[in-house]
Amino acid sequence: MTVRPLSQSSVPVAERLGAVLQQLSRVVVGKTDPLRVALACLLARGHLLIEDIPGVGKSTLAQALATTLGLNYARIQFTSDLLPADVLGVSIYDENAQAFRFLPGPIFHSVVLADEINRAPPKTQSALLEAMEERQVSMDGQTRKLPDPFFVIATQNPVEQIGTYPLPESQLDRFLLAIELGYPDADAERELLMSGDRRAQLSELPALCDPPTLAQWQRDAAQIHVAPALLDYVQALLAASRGHLAGAKGDPGARRGLSPRAGLMLIAATRAMALIHGRSMALPEDLQAVFAAVAGHRLAGGARSGAVEANALIRAVALP
Repeated sequence: MTVRPLSQSSVPVAERLGAVLQQLSRVVVGKTDPLRVALACLLARGHLLIEDIPGVGKSTLAQALATTLGLNYARIQFTSDLLPADVLGVSIYDENAQAFRFLPGPIFHSVVLADEINRAPPKTQSALLEAMEERQVSMDGQTRKLPDPFFVIATQNPVEQIGTYPLPESQLDRFLLAIELGYPDADAERELLMSGDRRAQLSELPALCDPPTLAQWQRDAAQIHVAPALLDYVQALLAASRGHLAGAKGDPGARRGLSPRAGLMLIAATRAMALIHGRSMALPEDLQAVFAAVAGHRLAGGARSGAVEANALIRAVALP
């Protein structure tokens, strides 16, 4: 099969994406790999879930990404009393016009930070996640399209913390990737302590992109070639996650594995990672770079233990 080349701008795209990552790394210090995965999620037209403790840079990452890519940004602080209308918007009666007027909620931004999503009640969580899936909001008999590009970054506190409503499995599946930032290493932490809070730099960041350019990058990512051998690798990983690994004992259905939709999302993220590296064809290392983030929160046990299992699958499943 002939590999379909990208547009003539494919090399500049990789260089521009490298500049985006370099700028992000100056704000979110010492987190090159999570930043690359977050950018791949946006290029694959997915949504990102970040599960970690407070104070490790989750909100800063979201705002830095929006500013660097020239996208409008809104932050929603999820609380126990947050209502769906606080997210989606509300219709109010305009006495002068003698008609109802829709006031759009913060969901009508290109980058939306859903901060501490698991502190809101399930009804509000569902309203956000439905809008994420449909990329539109239906209220009062009217359907309103959300912006394009549209990217939700949700942060989630560890479920053992007080006052949380864990997302059910069906809603976790709405997120293409789930990552953790973790504590910085000693050098990065020292740099932070010396230079102070990096959020003060956000207003000074130049925009390195705009919405039409980002939309073109997303189309470029979708054109990355995936060879049959790589599809074999994807299917082997899916089968292994369902307990079908050669030599496995017991009931193959005893644990929840990855669905076909997870396989489609894995391919989309793999293509995006290949674009970041300036390739017109996806390689196994592109898949391996995103597999834990795609699979971890979909495997039995949750995001944290699921990522450990995902990495074990990568080690156990040989390349075809």
